[in-house]
Amino acid sequence: MTTLYLTEPYSTVRKDGDTLIVQIPENKETGAEKRTVRVPLLKVEQVVVMGDSTVTTPALLALLEQNAEVCFCDYWGRFKGRLAPEVTKNIFVRTGQFRLHENYPQRVALAKRFVRGKLHNQRTLILRSNRGGERTEISVRLADYAEQIGALIDEVDKLSVEQDGPPDPRYPQAQSALGALNGLEGSGAAAFFAAFRHLLKQDLGFDGRHRRPPTDPVNVLLSYGYTLLMNHVMSAVQIVGFDPYIGFLHSEGYGKPALALDLMEEMRTPIVDSVVMTVINKNILRAEHFEEILGVQRLTPSGRKLYLQQFEQRLNTEIEHPVFKYKATYRRCLELQARLLAKFVLGELPDYRPFQVR
Repeated sequence: MTTLYLTEPYSTVRKDGDTLIVQIPENKETGAEKRTVRVPLLKVEQVVVMGDSTVTTPALLALLEQNAEVCFCDYWGRFKGRLAPEVTKNIFVRTGQFRLHENYPQRVALAKRFVRGKLHNQRTLILRSNRGGERTEISVRLADYAEQIGALIDEVDKLSVEQDGPPDPRYPQAQSALGALNGLEGSGAAAFFAAFRHLLKQDLGFDGRHRRPPTDPVNVLLSYGYTLLMNHVMSAVQIVGFDPYIGFLHSEGYGKPALALDLMEEMRTPIVDSVVMTVINKNILRAEHFEEILGVQRLTPSGRKLYLQQFEQRLNTEIEHPVFKYKATYRRCLELQARLLAKFVLGELPDYRPFQVR
């Protein structure tokens, strides 16, 4: 199974039997000729429409029939909306999710698992990248950052939860265990991205995480990758039967997919951060693959294609799942984590085990 990305402007997707026909028009600016690409329908798990492309109604219906969804983004990859199959009828998962959300001690206990998984994977990436070689000033710094994150993991494990909930329910993160947990997660992110700068073999102006707007090519890749990952996590939680807008770590807000953001935390580093390191350190993407528009850095069309290729390759990479102990792609692991969470919510497992790489 794979994701079909429509990145060429004014492309059209139509259905022809068991095949999707992608018609790509001539591009006079780049000199690209008109061409047609055939994609087996059964292999498509998701379609991401970027910019001004069209998917015909028969193609949309065929995709929905096989439980594939269509995500719509603007030209720069910013999410705009989603066309998804019918929501699962497993109401018991959603009612269990709501009960757990309203039980403050259990909510924080679960939120701790998400943060622990994220911190563990960040620390593991630093340690792996710092393995072997001479003991240099940079290697000492990396070891220090890994130690800082390790100390934060210990604090997360020891964090006590008030039984009566936050002092002011209107502000659930103020002077509460949930607020302290978010602070620990933020400290971990600061240490990780300080280390991440030393793991990159190209100097592309990265000096830390900047989201809105991304101020350098590395932040462009991180933000773009997290947007792509969010689309996949949203699919996973909806397939299993959750309401993606009722979370545990992230506070709820109008239109905010809090649960998807929760589950995404432990998958950021194994998928997106690793892909960013790969495309930069292997010189797959270089400075010429980015452009500045109104003071904001963007990927060029050719750079976006190269990045999407690596992102898909990562999703399709097989690993041994740390809980189930059998081979699964990272794409499949997203759904497996959602199913583990569902088992916990339904009381079929005593605890939720986050995705932690070795």
